[in-house]
Amino acid sequence: MIKSLSIIFPVYNEELRLKSSFSHIKSFLKKKKKFKIEIIFVDDGSKDNSCNLIKQFIKTFKKKKNIKIRFVKLKKNMGKGAALKFGVKNANYDWILTTDIDMSVSLFQLSNWLKKKLLIKEYFVYFGSRGHKKSIVKKKLLRDIMGNIMRFFVLNVLKIKIKDTQCGYKLYKKNIAKLLFSKLKTFGFDHDLEIVLFLKSRNIKIKELPVKWTHKNNSSLNIFLDPIKMLLGIFILKFRNI
Repeated sequence: MIKSLSIIFPVYNEELRLKSSFSHIKSFLKKKKKFKIEIIFVDDGSKDNSCNLIKQFIKTFKKKKNIKIRFVKLKKNMGKGAALKFGVKNANYDWILTTDIDMSVSLFQLSNWLKKKLLIKEYFVYFGSRGHKKSIVKKKLLRDIMGNIMRFFVLNVLKIKIKDTQCGYKLYKKNIAKLLFSKLKTFGFDHDLEIVLFLKSRNIKIKELPVKWTHKNNSSLNIFLDPIKMLLGIFILKFRNI
């Protein structure tokens, strides 16, 4: 089903986690793949040493047939949605996987989906879902509570029935990703909600798939401030779509 794949990593002040992430990426790429792979790191205006570490990784990575690794950079910090938008704009391959650099969901999750034949012809958008009954999730209690509160507002304000809109592990057919991200106006963590609303407006179905998700430390997410921003974003999206 997949003949070529672009993997997009948004990056913002991730120097503490990049070393382990690079090791994971190398392990994934060493496994034989039946399709071409393009990896795109999108730096969202980092102020630490993330850019230099990524550039060094690309230089030291041994070139392999059917594998490309690229780095693009936003001039200033604009938000995860903006980084993904820029990454999708620069993606070339038939399918696009967006995922987080902390590897809270392994790149091998896609291999698992393919092995179990969970990708089917009728769907062109797949969301990794921590709410799926077959998912294995390890996260802190506070984060779980905040997630439940957000899901309550997402369901009751935006009428979105997706069990997990916020998991960063998402797979799109290229033409759909190019269209929806070109229209994206929300650049914070609430950008996922605009994506769902856009797909819903175009009658494009989303299939939620199970993931193994593990909480990782040193996240740039502010567990107190960012939920407030997202809550405001929910109501802004509500009034924008009335």
